[in-house]
Amino acid sequence: MTGEILTTPLGLSEMILWDYLEDKIADFVLRHFGISQDLMPQVVPNFYDQGVLTEKAAVELGLKPRTKVTYRAGDQPNSSFSLNVLRPGEAAIAANTTGVIFGITDKATADSQSRVNTFLHINHTKNKPRYAVLLYINGGSILNSWLKRNVVTFGSDTLTYSQMNKLAELIPAGSEGLVIFPYGNGVEPTLNNKNIEAAVCNLDFTIHSKPHILRAAQEGIAFALKHGLEIVSGMGLEVQVIKGSSSGMFLSPIFCEALSTVTNVPVTLYNTDAAQGAARGAGVGAGIFESVDDAFIGLTAMKVIEPNQKKREIYLEAYVKWYNVLKKFLSDES
Repeated sequence: MTGEILTTPLGLSEMILWDYLEDKIADFVLRHFGISQDLMPQVVPNFYDQGVLTEKAAVELGLKPRTKVTYRAGDQPNSSFSLNVLRPGEAAIAANTTGVIFGITDKATADSQSRVNTFLHINHTKNKPRYAVLLYINGGSILNSWLKRNVVTFGSDTLTYSQMNKLAELIPAGSEGLVIFPYGNGVEPTLNNKNIEAAVCNLDFTIHSKPHILRAAQEGIAFALKHGLEIVSGMGLEVQVIKGSSSGMFLSPIFCEALSTVTNVPVTLYNTDAAQGAARGAGVGAGIFESVDDAFIGLTAMKVIEPNQKKREIYLEAYVKWYNVLKKFLSDES
């Protein structure tokens, strides 16, 4: 795009080429693999003049030549930035095809079992460190779309997600003991790279019906994220704020209630996305905003879901039941 080769500390951390303790390029990794230091590009901040569009790139992109590139980051950092997730204890959670937790800490921490990745965050500095703990659930929310395509759709009779939610609302929290695992999309990092596949457990033909399956699926996705947050907690990152875009599973009141209540953390939803995060970042880098905080003037919450304390014990009991079955599956896999 610019004809210049630059990189950032964030980008190097994503390439496992950053020394977190010394806060510099990981020379020992370069030496181990025989990579010459001369091959490393210039390292610049995320909010910085990264160059200008070349004539050729401008024509291909339909943009003005010499347009400044003033910001650089990937999809998950941009998503979290769009939600103003920048401070320790905050987490951006996405629940679309997969499940993603992107939590912020000021400690250079790692999971002893390598179930998650730790990167530098967009606003990291040596004097004010900010690290992003990234956790993926490969299955997760794809379970809900699978149910829509294969369980509640018959020929031309197609239920909408809203109609699925209405059916699920007929069933009480906890799904009357029905347990569903959303892990049907390959190996799972949070399960030590095991593939236990999706499963329906404790099914009782005299009790459970289609609405039970719809509710238990949404609770199972929320419980998988709860399990992920417990991994993050074990690293010393206690999530106190959950933010998300008003899309995917966050459009479901059942999922929002289950996630907020079982984690005992409010869930705040915004009408934003990664593209808006990138635009705000470019504005910071170009000096359009005087500070990072100014970039979020006008960003207001659409909805805040508070934990339902009346149902908390029910959700916790359901999670414990879900987790105990999960441990059995993991034991069988080992």
